[in-house]
Parts: sequence; structure tokens; C-alpha cells
Amino acid sequence: MTDARDTAPPEEDAAPVPLLDPREGIPPVTADPEALAAVVAAFAAGTGPVAVDAERASGYRYGQRAYLVQLRRAGAGTALIDPVGCPDLSTLDAALGGTEWVLHAATQDLPCLAELGMRPAALFDTELAGRLAGFPRVGLGAMVEQVLGFALEKGHSAVDWSTRPLPEPWLRYAALDVELLVDLRDALEEELRTQGKLDWALQEFAAIAAAPPPAPRVDPWRRTSGMHKVRRRRQIGVVRELWLARDRTARERDVSPGRVLSDAAIVAAALENPPNVHALAALPGFGHRMGRKQLDQWQAAVDKARGLPERELPQPTAAYTGPPPPRAWADKDPAAAARLSAARAAVSALAEELNLPQENLITPDTVRRVCWSPPGDRSPEAVAEALASLGARPWQIELTTPLLTKSLTARPAAGEQHSDTPPV
Repeated sequence: MTDARDTAPPEEDAAPVPLLDPREGIPPVTADPEALAAVVAAFAAGTGPVAVDAERASGYRYGQRAYLVQLRRAGAGTALIDPVGCPDLSTLDAALGGTEWVLHAATQDLPCLAELGMRPAALFDTELAGRLAGFPRVGLGAMVEQVLGFALEKGHSAVDWSTRPLPEPWLRYAALDVELLVDLRDALEEELRTQGKLDWALQEFAAIAAAPPPAPRVDPWRRTSGMHKVRRRRQIGVVRELWLARDRTARERDVSPGRVLSDAAIVAAALENPPNVHALAALPGFGHRMGRKQLDQWQAAVDKARGLPERELPQPTAAYTGPPPPRAWADKDPAAAARLSAARAAVSALAEELNLPQENLITPDTVRRVCWSPPGDRSPEAVAEALASLGARPWQIELTTPLLTKSLTARPAAGEQHSDTPPV
């Protein structure tokens, strides 16, 4: 296989070259301590950045643990590591100490890699680099095709990676995922440098590498698909109790919650509030294939919600310390609504001028918070300090502070009145 670094950039109209096999073939799967020790030694002796990827079994297993870890480094080749046989990769992490990791969509893989003892000191995210560089499609296959002129195999990203043994076509796909990551990184670094955006990207990468683990979601059951149909507190309580019962079962069985009971079934039960197992079994998602033991479990959750005192029922909306939904601003605080409208327009125009997504220029949540509760003196220095306190990076602060400072002086149109409803 020809190394992409030895080829000329692809012509604009040239068809992508199919990338069918890894350069050195498919490596054996590393699944025991002895084989892992050999991989550690090889990667410690390698040079340059290390390409890293992980495959999970989303939709099949409970949680987001890794079921395959792929790495590639100059001088070491490619390694495919089975985390089931090698659940502790801290020795590999130590061997790569100080080495830049190259990942695509890093925030997706870093949590499951951290569970294995692997945390990068520095990284380069090729997906985020593509966003900052203004590429319209930033999936790995699209980026490799647009930038390097190669077509990656598709079709195995959503398979059950907990399958053992892993089929050879899946292993080939996994090895190819890291085959050109470093080549892609080098090309994107040059593109970002040409556009004057490399420092922006490096600040973003450093922020990702230094970020603490994400906090557990509050009331994760509120993310049940179709939840918007459920309005009464008693019904919301049914959603909560069924979701929690499903989660316990899924965790015990190590199965994706959606395979235990669908969100649609949970919402149907909440809306109908079935009085007994027979009524429950008639609802969509609780059909004849479901055993009596399972039906009893779900009915018990419904009955628990039905029997809760009013004070223990969940509120219709989750507790939230930030601004209210923007659609409510015009009624609650027309001045804040005017500030937000001006800020959104200014950020949108600048993002278009810079050819990057608005959310990468500055997060919508940051804009909302500054516009809802602006600093007292509304000076550029105060606005910059507010942005920094909300996690904005220096490059974002430099570019957006003038826009937001001006937007904070916007006033509502004549005739708009402030509602008597106090801000929340």
C-alpha cells in the first residue's frame, strides 16, 4: 500500500482511490498480557504522533466501554488491542507519555479510553480541525477522501464490537481507521496554518485534553425519546420509574437499554397508565413475546408511580440554573431578547466570514448566558472576563468580545413592554 505522504495532493475531480488493505496487513489482535507487553515496547520505540481510535458496542451493550482499541505509529505499525483480554492499558499510556495523540472526534473516544487507563497529554482532533478549516463534511471517510484522495471502507461502524472472535472484515475496517490519521493530521495542520487558524485549533485541542471527565447527567430519564408528549406529573413519574427499572435490568444483563424496552413503549405506558398487566400487554412495545415476569416488572414500575404522593412526583421540567428558553425572552425580558437577537446576528455574520461553524466560534450557551446576565459595566474588559469564566478560549474571546460588547447595548423595538413575569 502506497503511503499517502508520498503522493501528490488529489486532483479536484479525481476519483478517490479505494483503500482496501492496511500497509502491513491486518495485525493480530492483542488479547493477553504477553502480547500487550510487546505492543508497549514497539510503540515506546516508535516516533512521532500516535493515531488512536476505539470501537464500542453502542446499541448492543450497556454503557460506552471500548471493545477494540486501534493504534498506529511510525516505526511501530498498527496494533489492535482487545480490552476484554487487556482491560488495563496504563503501561501503554506510560510508554506514550508526552506523545501527541491523533483522534477523530476525540470527545467520543476519550471517556472509554480513560476507563482503560489511557489519557493523552496532548492531542490533535482531525474532525474538529476540519470544522475549523471550513470543510462541509467532517466524518472520517469524507475527510480522508477530500484531503487525501482515498476512499475508506464503510459499513462496519455500527456492528456489535463485543462479538468474539471479531470477523476479519471488521478487523480490516478497524485497522484502516487509523491507517491515514497521521497523514490527515499533517495535511490539516498545514491547511489551518495557511488559513491563519492553527493557533485556534491548538487552543481547542489543549482544552479537550485538559477537560475533566463529564459530570453525570441530572435526570437522564428526561431524555427519553417522545418525552414531549408527556405533560402531567403523574405521567412523567411513570416515565421515570419505567426508565429506572429498564436501566437496572440493562445494567445487570449488559444489554443496551433500548433492547430491553423501547422509549416508545415507556411513553405509551405513561400516557395510558395501564391499571394491570393485561392492559399493559395490549400497549405497543409490550406485546405477546414479552414474558409474564418482564410484564410484572414493568407494571410494578407503573404502579409505583401511580402510588407516589404528589410531593414526590417529578416536576414537568428539570431544575436549571441558566437562562430560560430563548423563545420566552421577549415576554420575560425584552431587553435581553434584543441583546440576544443582536448577538446571534453578529456571531453568525462573523462565523460566515471566517468560514467556520457558529458553535465553534462561540457556543450558543455562552452567548445566551452573557446576554441574559451581562456584566455590570458592559465594557470590553468585563465582557472578556465573563466569556473566560464561561470557558471560552482566548481566540474566541479576542474575536467575539467586540461583537458581544456592542450587542449588549441593543434595545428592544419601540412599543415592546417588559412582562410582569420575573426572570428565572
